Amino acid sequence: MSTLTRTPAQQDASFAGRRRLRGLAWLMMRQHRAPLIACAAMTVVGAAWIIHERGTTLDALHGAGWPAKHVDGLDGALVQRLDNSFNQVANYLGYLPLLFGVFIGAPLISSDLEHGTARLVATQSVPRSHWILWKLGLALGLVAATTGILGALFGWWWRPVQHVVSSNWLDGTVFVGSLPVLTALALFTTSLGIAIGVLVRRAVTAMVLTFFTSAVALLVADYLKPRLATPRRIAFPLGSEPPPELTNAVQVDQWVGTASGKVYGWGTCVNDSNADACRAKLGIVNSVWDYFGYDQMATLQWTAAGLLLSASVLLVALVVWRARRQAL
Repeated sequence: MSTLTRTPAQQDASFAGRRRLRGLAWLMMRQHRAPLIACAAMTVVGAAWIIHERGTTLDALHGAGWPAKHVDGLDGALVQRLDNSFNQVANYLGYLPLLFGVFIGAPLISSDLEHGTARLVATQSVPRSHWILWKLGLALGLVAATTGILGALFGWWWRPVQHVVSSNWLDGTVFVGSLPVLTALALFTTSLGIAIGVLVRRAVTAMVLTFFTSAVALLVADYLKPRLATPRRIAFPLGSEPPPELTNAVQVDQWVGTASGKVYGWGTCVNDSNADACRAKLGIVNSVWDYFGYDQMATLQWTAAGLLLSASVLLVALVVWRARRQAL
């Protein structure tokens, strides 16, 4: 009989083994299980989709003779179909920062403030600062993990097919959809949503305000993107092939210029009745490009990520300061 009975100590150990999470960790998992499940599903489905599309794209290209055959020699319908598939995934990734800000950031604390959950937690033996940090850590960690995995896989897909798809690396689809910008932008919009929620204390109102504020922030970020680094300038003989330095480069502006370095607008003399004589009179002999080289991609991305993460830190600091001092 003694082998079939269990002492209280054994029962307590067995219960503790089954319930490994306690305190705030258990509360966070229980309270936010819906976002946890949604993000886990999003990560698994998104990762499987990207891996499948990458394999399909490379198989189709290799079957068509690429890379031995130049992209211009491939079937146009095939290239268009592969490009559409790539842009479709990229567009979905571009929506993630907005979704995280609205559905995870905005209601994270505002919902607790609105429904009194925050006041209930404060009556327990839990310091308010610990509760705030657990909430922030869970939300931001969840966002970072989801976007980090999907952004890394998207960059893994884009690199071997960058010469086939129409999007260059400075386009929003590639620049934002890959690491580190995707994660930094999602953390920023999530932090923005949390801050708005703490200030307005109403979940639905915070979600609406976060949607419009994040949309404006995304437009501003896209406008400032090419201003994060200084474009390079190169001149080469007018009418000749671009030099190797322009391989994978993104053209910012185009001019025509003289041998001495003076530049004119690219349309100079184009509509003149005798274009050659017009160019000879002005001394125009070169085509001049302002461009970002492929080696500048990392600089632009990390600069953008650094600015976004700095703004996120400021917003999180505002949230902690405000939430610790305002009445629940």
